Amino acid sequence: MEERTYLKWYNKVGYGSGDIAGNVVYAFLSSFVMIYLTNTIGLSAGIVGTLIAVSKLFDGFTDIFFGAMIDKTHSKLGKARPWMLYGYIGCAITLAAIFAVPVGWGATAQYTWFFIAYTLLNGVFYTANNIAYSALTSLVTKNSKERVQMGSYRFIFAFATSLLIQSVTIGFVAGLGGGAGAWRTVAIIYAVIGLVINTVSALSVKELSEEELREGEETKKEEEKYGLAEAFKLLVANKFYLMICGVYILQQLYGAMINSGIYYMTYVLKNENLYGVFSWAINIPLIIALIFTPALVGKWKGMYKLNVRGYIIAVIGRALVVLAGYLGSVPLMLLFTALAALGQGPWQGDMNAVIASCSEYTFLTKGKRVDGTMYSCTSLGVKIGGGLGTAIAGWLLEFSKFDGRLAVQPDSCIDMLHIMYLWIPLVIDVIILLVLSRMNVEGANEKIKQER
Repeated sequence: MEERTYLKWYNKVGYGSGDIAGNVVYAFLSSFVMIYLTNTIGLSAGIVGTLIAVSKLFDGFTDIFFGAMIDKTHSKLGKARPWMLYGYIGCAITLAAIFAVPVGWGATAQYTWFFIAYTLLNGVFYTANNIAYSALTSLVTKNSKERVQMGSYRFIFAFATSLLIQSVTIGFVAGLGGGAGAWRTVAIIYAVIGLVINTVSALSVKELSEEELREGEETKKEEEKYGLAEAFKLLVANKFYLMICGVYILQQLYGAMINSGIYYMTYVLKNENLYGVFSWAINIPLIIALIFTPALVGKWKGMYKLNVRGYIIAVIGRALVVLAGYLGSVPLMLLFTALAALGQGPWQGDMNAVIASCSEYTFLTKGKRVDGTMYSCTSLGVKIGGGLGTAIAGWLLEFSKFDGRLAVQPDSCIDMLHIMYLWIPLVIDVIILLVLSRMNVEGANEKIKQER
């Protein structure tokens, strides 16, 4: 029996465009905040890294909090869309603030300004917006194919935005005269663009009623009240949720190391403009993979095999990048970077659909709906993985005696950049492959249904 369809093509495209807004924040922040703070403001990479790590202690609990709040929200806009809409207003303000550190202030005041703005962005506003946006996958349709398609559209926009941000920002800042003022202006422009697109995205879909979401379920219970403690217990009892959290965190650590490529290109390859070129080698293959992901999911009757096979390719690609890096061949590095990205693409496209299946697993085993809370893994992964990754990058740079005032870095720094940009991403991809090989949540759900 064919699954009912809920969405038109323009609903899927409209939803997907929301990740333009998300990556206006995330790609810009993760790619350029460290080099802005070290090379323009003159702050210590190690201290910045420590502040980012400490920030995670403040905002770590907010993921489950906002997920639970979404589950408990009842409004004309639905459960998730109000949080998506209003959360981004704060995202726009705090993004601009991060890139507006007052140059005339003392170092302590500058660190404090950054810490407050960064913590508010990650711990409050981005969390509310991102969890709500991700949760829409399970709130606007019950069709598994449409959920995969939504994920593919979403990440096509995400990677296209990352490509654009990473390609043009350095030139954009230089064109505005360089310096702190130019970074501030670019941040404000990006924030305004994100605010407009996020609003369009939130209004392009309509959430299903709670009655329709539960229609046809074998177990029908009155909505149970549960607090944060109960929500936490439901999540940690789901092994697939823990796996997804782990993979999401590892992905963001991977991204942070790849984003350290701005230093690798500047000081190892001696051409900062290559950062944009490598961004093309990463994002174009990802977009190509995303286009074909829905069809491949159908062909292989599920997401599990596709994700595992994709990451086998990713591991091979990153291993060859390491080899090409030590050979000093930029063309080969670009080629194998593209191969690795092609293998990573399917997981990016069907990840939200896997999380929806993970939420179904909790319902099948515990009899409770925690859709919004389940999507806390998306924000949790971005904040812990991305924040910790950026912090680790800062610590490693500091340990290697990096100095943003020097045009030529010491050998210890060059060696560290090889480790950060070549070896660590390879190790992370191997670990992700091992976890994905055990993440057959679709099979687990089907087995439970057959046993009933």
